Amino acid sequence: MRLWAAVGLMALSGCGAADTVARDNAKSVVNSVVTDRFPGVNPAPVTDCIIDAASAGEILQLGSAAVTGITSSTVETVVKISTRPESLTCLSRNGVINLGI
Repeated sequence: MRLWAAVGLMALSGCGAADTVARDNAKSVVNSVVTDRFPGVNPAPVTDCIIDAASAGEILQLGSAAVTGITSSTVETVVKISTRPESLTCLSRNGVINLGI
């Protein structure tokens, strides 16, 4: 059942409403990962920076994890996205990290 829900989510990704659902689900997953990995950090700005730096495929992958469950692969994807220059710049701009820029 979960697999079919994830497949359905991905199949609908071409639609505007489905994009919003996938993005919202991805945000929920990233928020959970950030909360677990960095207790005490406000996850909202971190989540927004990671989601904004993610590709459409990554959004779908992360969104699917809201249905299928967060795995070590999900966490690796979040960490990988968080280390991209655009993520780091966003995190610095939002006062989450200090890059001296």
